[in-house]
Formats: sequence, C-alpha cells, structure tokens
Amino acid sequence: MNETEMITTTGYTALRGFNLADAMRDELGGMDITFDRITIPSAGGTTFELPGELPGETDAVKEFTGVILYHHPLFSFYRERFTGGNNAPDCGSYDGVTGMGRPGGDCASCPLNQFGSGENGGKACKNKRRIYILREGELIPLLLMLPTGSMKEFGVYIKRLLAKGKKSQSVVTRFSLKKVSNAGGIAYSQAQFAVARTLTTEEISCIAAMVDQVKQYATHVGYEAEPAAGEIVDPETAEVTHPLQ
Repeated sequence: MNETEMITTTGYTALRGFNLADAMRDELGGMDITFDRITIPSAGGTTFELPGELPGETDAVKEFTGVILYHHPLFSFYRERFTGGNNAPDCGSYDGVTGMGRPGGDCASCPLNQFGSGENGGKACKNKRRIYILREGELIPLLLMLPTGSMKEFGVYIKRLLAKGKKSQSVVTRFSLKKVSNAGGIAYSQAQFAVARTLTTEEISCIAAMVDQVKQYATHVGYEAEPAAGEIVDPETAEVTHPLQ
C-alpha cells in the first residue's frame, strides 16, 4: 500500500478518543449550539459554499465528500410568511412525526402538511431535512439544510445504500449539484449523492461515538440561521440567493 492509499483508507481514524460533547462543553460552554453551514444556491447554481479557513470566508466548490453522521426531518409552519432569521415556527417537528406548537399533533394527518395547503399547490408546512456531514481531516461536522427539491434524490440514495446493507454513516458520500427546472419552468439547484468509498471497519468504530453525540445535539439546534448581510432567504425552500451585483 502506498502513502496515498493509506491516507484514503484511514482518514477518519483521527476521531479515535475525540469527544465532541466534551470539546463543545469546554470551549463553547454557555454559547448557543451552532454548526457551520453548507449553502446550496438557488436559481440553478451548481456550486456549494463551504465555510472557509477564516471567519466570514467561504469556499466555492463544485463537489465535496464527507460522512453523513446523522440526518433528520425538519418540518416548520409559520402563520406569517417566513423572511429569514431564527425565530421558532408556530409549529415545528424535528422527527417529521409529531408537531410541537400550533396546531401540533400528528404530522401525517395534519391538513397543513398536505399538498395544496400552501402557495402554488405546495404544503403550508415546509418539509426539509438536515444532514450533519463530517469531512475528512475535521472533527466537527457541518450542517446542510436539504431543500424540498432535493428530498426525493436523497431518499433514493439512502434506499440504494440500505439495499446493499449499508447505512449513511458507513460510507463517504460525494455531494454535487444539478440544475433542474420545476413544472413552471423555474430553475433550481438539486443536490446529487453518490458513494465515494466505503469506510473501513476501524473508521466506522471511530465514528460511532460521534454519531451518537450529534443525535443528542440535533434537537437543540435552532430552526434557521440568520442569513449573512446581503443574502436573501427563499421562504419556500430556505435556499440562499445572492443578489446580482
């Protein structure tokens, strides 16, 4: 095995002995729990924005890879049109099963979670999915908010993994974007997913503790993040639009 192969097959063993909960408690005690975010553009852009090395900087990339540590639904209903910020919705759900707030209750049977209850035939309750991703060489995951238009592709990817006896945290996933259009001819950015490689048994063992800790943190992360100055949040998809210069 040459040096390059060794790096590729042992990239996540650096997690051995690292405790995310301890690190965040020691360094971020008393602060709001947040994770740096990966941005999906709107209007059919095919470039992600990832956090840069310095605060406030971002890196534009066509694709990236990482392990999906955890993913969960994020349902939110706002009686007033959502325009950004981190205000809690009137009703929200972290599991896509039970809503908390008004009206609350069973999500599957809720009238606000049916197509046609919102604008343009959509749902009044917006269904998105949060994905916690750990890139190789890093110790704290990044957060990707998967918009409605990418949910089907993600579901297909997860089912393909399960059909082969794998879970999302047992492989390195390659993320990319494709420009697609809806029935009205409006272009948007759709996330694409593919297996880059399978983790080794040793790597899976090192990642297991991180997976459990991220699950515990997930329900303490606010519903939305305040957009950066000059950015516009699409209230229908939570995608970020950068105004034309």
